[in-house]
Amino acid sequence: MAVCSAYTTQSLNSTCSISTPAKTHLGFHQKQVVFYRRSSKRGGSGSSSGPCVITCSAGDSQTVVIGLAADSGCGKSTFMRRLTSVFGGAAEPPKGGNPDSNTLISDMTTVICLDDYHSLDRTGRKEKGVTALDPRANDFDLMYEQVKAIKSGVAVDKPIYNHVTGLLDPPELIKPPKILVIEGLHPMFDERVRDLLDFSIYLDISNEVKFAWKIQRDLTLLKTLQRDMAERGHSLESIKASIEARKPDFDAYIDPQKKYADAVIEVLPTQLIPDDNEGKVLRVRLIMKEGVKHFSPVYLFDEGSTISWIPCGRKLTCSYPGIKFHYGPDTYFGNEVSILEMDGQFDRLDELIYVESHLSNISTKFYGEVTQQMLKHADFPGSNNGTGLFQTIVGLKIRDLYEQITSSKTAAPLEATKA
Repeated sequence: MAVCSAYTTQSLNSTCSISTPAKTHLGFHQKQVVFYRRSSKRGGSGSSSGPCVITCSAGDSQTVVIGLAADSGCGKSTFMRRLTSVFGGAAEPPKGGNPDSNTLISDMTTVICLDDYHSLDRTGRKEKGVTALDPRANDFDLMYEQVKAIKSGVAVDKPIYNHVTGLLDPPELIKPPKILVIEGLHPMFDERVRDLLDFSIYLDISNEVKFAWKIQRDLTLLKTLQRDMAERGHSLESIKASIEARKPDFDAYIDPQKKYADAVIEVLPTQLIPDDNEGKVLRVRLIMKEGVKHFSPVYLFDEGSTISWIPCGRKLTCSYPGIKFHYGPDTYFGNEVSILEMDGQFDRLDELIYVESHLSNISTKFYGEVTQQMLKHADFPGSNNGTGLFQTIVGLKIRDLYEQITSSKTAAPLEATKA
């Protein structure tokens, strides 16, 4: 139910004009409600007959906006599935819409892919010699205006970038959800869009791990499609070359966004195995900015202390090379942060409850909720290491942040009426 705030003077004698919904050139769906106060002249003095505009917002469904930045192939899709699961309901494409839509809708969340704001299709980028990472290939003005509109409770007709054909498809209607997640290459690149975010996350995958992941993914795909890599000349060298070709634009336009993020999930090679280059065992760090409104960093044992912990033993099964946690304060791009680190992987997810019991500020609603979520999605990539653990925890923290924001917005009008 919408909540409307009216700012009037004395008279309630009015006429009302309600315009029909209209679509602007930016794809907004608008409805305007204007009250005209009748003029009254007595004793030589009169009151103004100017219009009184009633401004309506989404009220109990005001949209909270979350930004998730990462390069392609860095786990954004898996993180989205974990996040939407926390809020309930499966994330699915819009019913009856474009089968190649990038949008995912669940009970409370809508996830839009910022690739939809490409201003150039695949052929256009090739002709101009730019990659999708280059700002010149993206429409940041439209991105800003539409995210701002959704946050304000206004539906938009969002463009669609078709990853199958490489073309720009006709737009789709996006209605304001309770939680809007904008994910992609540039959610924090444009300052105007960045200022609309209630919380931001950056997935930072090191070059070594990214290379190992891409090799595993591409070799699996190639074996499935052609059974023989040599038929089309694919090799480890060609896979590495494709990564290196993107690196200049990634370094220039994508990677710098992590300094703005409220939380960074950093994935690095393990330190438990000397000279490891397989990328199967990972060291993952959750970097949490201090002083973020509605967000309290997670801590291990004692907040603000520096702690190293090897939990392997009677309550946690650990095969080689084991598991090691580290927690402590630090600085990150000049900001005070808390860092929680896990190196290694779990043998049995049901034993994760032992680790969970030693973590605080994880925003669970009941004992063992982190473990329950991890077991629920045991088949997701990263479920046996710190990527899955920290993605799950960040999802729970975002739920808590949403609840704090909505409760504070609900309380504000009540306090105003008491004043």
